[in-house]
Formats: sequence, structure tokens, C-alpha cells
Amino acid sequence: MVFKCQEDSFLKQFKTKVVSCEFATLDWTNTDGQVQTLKGFNVICEDTILFPEGGGQPCDYGTLDGFSVRNVQRKGTTAVHFVESPRSFDAGAEVLQVLDYQRRLDHMQQHSGQHLITALFDREFKYDTTSWSMGSSTSYIQLSTPHLISRESLDLIERQANDLIREGREVSVVLVDPEVAQEFQDARAPRGLPKDHEGLARVVRIEGIESNMCCGTHVTNLSQLQCVKLLYAEKVKTNINVHFVVGERVLTKLGEVFQREQQLTQALKGGPAQHLDLLQKLQQNVKGTRKSFQLLLKDFATAEAERLEDLPKKERPKYFCLHRRDGIEVDFINTFLRLAPDEIFYFLTVSEGVSAGSSAKGHMVLRGDPEIVQQLGPQFLDLLEGKGNGKESSFQGKINNLAKLQDCQDLLETQFKPKKIVEAAAAQPATGS
Repeated sequence: MVFKCQEDSFLKQFKTKVVSCEFATLDWTNTDGQVQTLKGFNVICEDTILFPEGGGQPCDYGTLDGFSVRNVQRKGTTAVHFVESPRSFDAGAEVLQVLDYQRRLDHMQQHSGQHLITALFDREFKYDTTSWSMGSSTSYIQLSTPHLISRESLDLIERQANDLIREGREVSVVLVDPEVAQEFQDARAPRGLPKDHEGLARVVRIEGIESNMCCGTHVTNLSQLQCVKLLYAEKVKTNINVHFVVGERVLTKLGEVFQREQQLTQALKGGPAQHLDLLQKLQQNVKGTRKSFQLLLKDFATAEAERLEDLPKKERPKYFCLHRRDGIEVDFINTFLRLAPDEIFYFLTVSEGVSAGSSAKGHMVLRGDPEIVQQLGPQFLDLLEGKGNGKESSFQGKINNLAKLQDCQDLLETQFKPKKIVEAAAAQPATGS
């Protein structure tokens, strides 16, 4: 069946009659990304201007007698509308369908633009389009070629597409009989007809460019696309994805880019022409600062280890804790353990810039008596929400939460009681016995 939306893609309101109505629910993702279960009814009408999902094009939204239509799916020759409504609709009752036209216009621009881009890649390079995806902000076609497409090639296709848009080539839809070879011979049909297809096939034709079998909604003239922008190409296994935007999305993308440019200008304290140079200088400064910081950390680790080494053996603590919260610098731990006395039990952590008692990613190491290490290691990982393992006198792992760091130290205190625990905090290291 050809729906009303496929006969006239620009029709915004339509009166029709209800065929059937059944109670239903729908898992709906709201604007905050949260999934909620909506209650309503699955309504089938005699015809519809709300496009059911298909051909890579999402379904339309709109209203039915003022109630929101949240989903439309094709079922055989009918379209099933999920209507979020507290009441049902009587079979035979006349209802008014109203289309969310801005959503439809966006879908028509992206879908017709995809047909145009696909045809031009085929004409210019003989690349077949194996699939396409209409995203919420950008779309892409997948080309059957292993060769990465250069910026020059993208610009060539983009220029040709926009030339045709300015010419205003006609886009038409014709119905042909798939059984009649003469009618169907010039229609691109990469995936063939659906298994449940009945009757005539719908072919979208761009004047002088191509014919493509398609069930989606389309513009009637290329000028309605406004413009096409090919963003970039990326290699995906043995194929190439070409990402693009069409029409209103080009303006939206331009607005986003300009806003980001203004933010960078303010942050870098220099105009767009200087952004790259300023960013490179900033990276160099960060790299230099990072290197200096790592050297300071190693000096600190060396000083702490030597301080323990310089203590008379009878004054050395049974165990020693050291927690750094200025970055996951495992070299700091390695440097400390390489120089520290062997007979002391060590509990060391480094984490990303937060205080103890907070959720944070980090790294933990235990070293000392093998029996105690193997006993406490798994317990500490459980408390600190981490993963890791150990062998003999060493145990280490990645941790994700420091909220129970004190609980770990309490376990140590119990283990070595009545000896005192010795803590070396990030800002004020300390030792005890």
C-alpha cells in the first residue's frame, strides 16, 4: 500500500477514519535520555500522513485528534500509530492527523540528499552505497571501497551536488510493476523489495541523475535541499563511511562551529587564525609542566623512601601508608618501592585529583608479608571498587572509589594491632611504629 504521506510528502493535516484500536505501551526515551514507559493505544487508520519507519528513515511524529503520536510502524499494508492517549478511539470514527512538519522536512532533506550523494559517487567513482544511516545531527553513507576518500574527492562530489541543487532538478515518484522488466530496469534496488511487499514498487527519480527504489518521503525539487556539506570520510573495516549534513542541518552545524570558535577565542585569548598556534603552545607548556611535575614526584618518592631507610631498624614502622591524589602516576609508586626498606608492609595509592573519601579512579599497591598481602588485597579491591591481582609479596590493581579508603586503613590497624598505623598523607607524610 502507498500511504498518503508517500503520495504527498508536504501534506501537513489529514482527516481519515479509525480501522482498529488496541491498548499498548511504548518504551520512550525523553530529551534527558531517560527511558520511560508510556501508556496509550495502537491505532490503525484507513490512511496516514505520518510516515512509518522504513528505508533508513525514522518514523514521523505528530498528533491524532490532539493526542501525541510517538511512534509509527508499518505492519504489512497498514501503519500502526502509537498514540499517547488516556482514551481509546472507536472504529469508524473520523480523526484528524497533524504532522510534525519540521521533523518531516529534516527527514526529507537528509533522505533526498542521500539519494543525490549516492548517485554522484556512483557516477564519478563507480562506488556502490551498501547502506546509510540518518543520525539525529549527522548522517552517513557506506561506500563499497577500501580506499580512503580524499578531501579533494569529497569537495568534488559536494560541489556537483550543490550545482544540481542550484539548477533545481525535479524529484519525482513513480509507481512501477516489478514484474515488468522494461519499467523496472533503470531503478536502483540494492536491497530488493521487502518480503511482504504487495503491488507496485515506488521509485524515486532525480531528473537526469538516477532512479532509486525507495519507500521514504522526499522533496519534489533539489532546490528544497538548500545545500549539502560532506563533513569527512572514515575507514570502517573494508568500507568507507562518508558523513554529511543537508539543508537546515548545515545551518545548525555552522552555528555550533561558530559558537565553539567564539569559545576558543575567549579561552585562548586569540582569534581563529591563531587558534592552532596557541593550542600547540599550550600543549607544549602542559607537556613541560607535566615532565617537571613527574620529576618532583620522583624526588618526593626518593626522599620518603630514604627517610624510612635512614631510620634505625628498631624504630621503623611495621607498615606504612602513602596516598597521593595529584594524578595516577605509577612511576611514583615504583620509585618509592625500589628504594624503601623491604621489611615494612606498604599500602600505597595514587588517584586523580580528589581527596580521600571521594569517588575517584586510581591505582593501588600492597607489598610486604605474602600472607597478609594475599589476605588484604582482595578485601581492599572490594572496598575500593577495583580489579587486580597479586603474587606472593606484591598485590596491585585499578581502583574506582576512595570513599572507603579509611576502612582499608582500619583493616590494616586491626591486622597489626597493637602497633600504630603510620600514614603519609599527600600533603603531610608521617611515620610511626
